[in-house]
Amino acid sequence: MDTHRLLTRLSHRILLQFLLAIILVAAAITYNAEFLKQFYLENQQTQTGIILNSIIVGILLFGLLNLLFLLLRYNREESAIAGFVENVEAIRKDPTEGLNVHSLIVKRFATMKSINTAHGEINHNALAAMLTADESTRLGIVRFINNILILTGVFGTIVSLSIALIGASDLIDTASSGLEGMGLVIHGMSTALSTTITAIVSYALFGYFYLRVRDVQVHLISGIEHLTSVYLIPKFVKRSEDIVNQMAGLIKGIIRATEKMTETQETYQASASILHQTISSNKEQMDNLSNDITIIKKLLREGFRLPGPFDQ
Repeated sequence: MDTHRLLTRLSHRILLQFLLAIILVAAAITYNAEFLKQFYLENQQTQTGIILNSIIVGILLFGLLNLLFLLLRYNREESAIAGFVENVEAIRKDPTEGLNVHSLIVKRFATMKSINTAHGEINHNALAAMLTADESTRLGIVRFINNILILTGVFGTIVSLSIALIGASDLIDTASSGLEGMGLVIHGMSTALSTTITAIVSYALFGYFYLRVRDVQVHLISGIEHLTSVYLIPKFVKRSEDIVNQMAGLIKGIIRATEKMTETQETYQASASILHQTISSNKEQMDNLSNDITIIKKLLREGFRLPGPFDQ
């Protein structure tokens, strides 16, 4: 995963789709209000259809509300990830500066810092498994609604067919109640169809956003694990390979320092040899100069008939 994909606000796009879907559904209901009124409300011999369809729609709305809360939460988490990356790239001392202390990336950073302070071993796989398990529990309600939503249509169909069978029984028992029994049969069949249609439409709408929320969750978790691998693991975990590399670098440094010292020692030896030669040459010159001075003094005495140093 590259940095561009890591900073992608997937939840933002899903929220826009969520808003667009609400607008389209509201527009469709408004446009077909008369038909829906006749289909669901008028000419109902019992309140069974209204009750069943209301239950299905209520479950749908409750599930969509939970999905909306999850999307808003994941949107905040993705913002925290973007802020964390920005802090790291800006080389700030504290990469969690300005971030919500309850965000997942801040909690991951704090956990790894605490383990490192206690000189414990950081197991990335264990941290990833715990995060995945913890986040999966947040989808418990919406997962349950996704599983039972289509079953509510089946339940409505069964109840409606039961009403139709009651009407058919009355139709068979007495001819005088034939019209009433026939109406009950038609009402049961109509209710069965309406509850099935409502459940199918609700399941399709809810199922799409349920899958998209799961995609956002996976994207978020993968982003946190990517940050952990790229930024946090090198900061807190010292692997054996890193230690070997550091030791190799240290040994190379020692070898280079030794070679430098050897070169310096050779230079000092050469300088000492030159200095010794210079001193020897100077001594020889001084001896020659002393001899020359002695000869000059002897010549001067002889030329001027001066007494020698030992003459009385």
